[in-house]
Amino acid sequence: MIVGNGAREDVISHAYRNSPQVERVIVTPGNDFLNWRKKNVIVDKRSSLKDPISILRIAEEYKPDLIDVAQDDALASGTVDLLQQNGFQVFGPTKLAARIESDKNWARQFMQRQEIPHPKFRYFDNEASAIEYVTRLYQENPGIFYIKAIGLCAGKGALKSTTLEQAIQNIRLMKTFPDRAGRRFLIEEGLVGEEFSYYAISDGLSYRIFKSAQDNKTVNNFDEGEQTGGMGAISPALITNPLKDEIEKQMISKVILGMASEGVPFTGILYLGGIVVNGKLMNIEYNARWGDPECQVVLPSLKTDYLDLIQACLEKRLNQVKISQDNKTRVCIVGASRGYPQDYSQARGKRIYGLEQAMQLEGINIFGAGIDIIDGKTYANGGRLFSVVAEGKDILEARQRAYSAIAYISIEGNNLHYRTDIGWRDVERILK
Repeated sequence: MIVGNGAREDVISHAYRNSPQVERVIVTPGNDFLNWRKKNVIVDKRSSLKDPISILRIAEEYKPDLIDVAQDDALASGTVDLLQQNGFQVFGPTKLAARIESDKNWARQFMQRQEIPHPKFRYFDNEASAIEYVTRLYQENPGIFYIKAIGLCAGKGALKSTTLEQAIQNIRLMKTFPDRAGRRFLIEEGLVGEEFSYYAISDGLSYRIFKSAQDNKTVNNFDEGEQTGGMGAISPALITNPLKDEIEKQMISKVILGMASEGVPFTGILYLGGIVVNGKLMNIEYNARWGDPECQVVLPSLKTDYLDLIQACLEKRLNQVKISQDNKTRVCIVGASRGYPQDYSQARGKRIYGLEQAMQLEGINIFGAGIDIIDGKTYANGGRLFSVVAEGKDILEARQRAYSAIAYISIEGNNLHYRTDIGWRDVERILK
């Protein structure tokens, strides 16, 4: 049983279904696309990701052999702990370990203790004090600062500020996030450089690393516009090639060993969001699960049986297992409703055309998220709707396939939005 509801969970279900040991996959709460034309996938929408008891009820009904808690709200609310207490075999970090993502102040303090490179930051739970502080910052040294909600905000909680007026506005926006996620927040120095992502799987003692990736967080081309949950990704990311050893030593090993030494061992998928600033590594954030859309380009490269990896983690013998991955490049383009991440109500309920044709193309996979399926037809019912994932021998081939595929897709009333520049940095590197 997989706990989650997006394209990420579609990819994870695909990884499990590739194992000859798996007969059936249940996804809760899931989405309509997850079991569209897939005979061995059950979607049960009766759970809430912020209500562990509702997830426990689903588990008690199906009695799965393994539960993979893949979504951040479910992890932060203690779903792993509750399911384990009720006798289920569960993959994912406990509520305390998931603080590496769900409490950004705790995470930054942990990085200080473990000497992990990170930006300067200050914690606030008072709007007036924060405005006074940021006013002084801009008087002394104008620049880029980020106002970051400490709680979970679906990838939209880091607000970039380039002027004092914008910083004050962003501080005031903190109180508008749902579930009081921004009632406490950080003010951090802005880092200017090229970002990258890395994923590791850990049994709490040892770890194994997957391919690198690069996410595209903002809604418009060339990193312009508002923060989103992610508009596309590539894997591998060429910028990480000369830095692999340093990334592992400074930013992955220190987390796994550090959390174990502090009595909070991390079992699950660790995400590292990093940035290269003038040749030096810095941390942007850690997450406690696969990211979306990076999962779409990293996990399909795995040649090792995913279930074997998970079982090795649960049995604390990951150090005996090697990860085998292919040498392909993958590009993911996220198709979203026009207006996302703000008001996309005009797209809701509109018909999506062309998905089936795009799925028939060579080297293409499509993973679904905010899609309703009614009488075999697909309709928009969310912000991020689907991920078009293409594979190729290099970034040029994978990118060409991805954009050829998404050209088949449209939404009634011209309501499809996607970025047209995914992978542009690595394209430039190759063409140079």
